[in-house]
Amino acid sequence: MASGMLLDETLLFDPILLQELDWSSSTVSFSPPINPSKPGEGLILRPLCLGDLDRGLYKVLSQLTVAGDVTKEQFKAKFEHMKKTGDYYAIVVEDTNLGQIVATATLIIEHKFIHGCAKV
Repeated sequence: MASGMLLDETLLFDPILLQELDWSSSTVSFSPPINPSKPGEGLILRPLCLGDLDRGLYKVLSQLTVAGDVTKEQFKAKFEHMKKTGDYYAIVVEDTNLGQIVATATLIIEHKFIHGCAKV
């Protein structure tokens, strides 16, 4: 990335949703303790943003599967579609010391015909 260029910090969803997560009923214990606002030393947990393409998002995704080559335009179009639907909650963990994405997860709301056209 050229010096002086700003990354687009448009978030996929409102970060307040992560801040409101209640981990008190979790049966998993972490040592040292972690939570959404303190995921570990030098780490932040936050919604995916457009600038994450330049922070190594695909390097992380390619550890799981063949991620393919995606242009910035393709990434932005898919991001905007996911944001518009309101059914995608992609989160990332960023190493603030490196300015790189080190983990990602996505919650997808599925619209069903069964169970009275429920969402799961």
